[in-house]
Amino acid sequence: MQVAVDLPNDFVGMLTQDVVAREMRMTYALALFKDTRVTLAKAAELAGMNIYEFIAVCKAQRIPVIDISRDELIQEMQSIGRTQ
Repeated sequence: MQVAVDLPNDFVGMLTQDVVAREMRMTYALALFKDTRVTLAKAAELAGMNIYEFIAVCKAQRIPVIDISRDELIQEMQSIGRTQ
């Protein structure tokens, strides 16, 4: 699918159309992932990145990629025998 968006020139500045498109895809991918509307893999695909690159961007944006509480993590670790 292709989406056309009209942006005022002063918002875009000296950026090329490709750079703006890439930034919009990244922003949209981050928003969808943050709202749990897509998986990590799908968000990375939308952003045009591999999963590891997308995880790094999530980290920079302070978006957690693992949605598990501390108690759930401890319980998981205990179930595999890896607690302190």
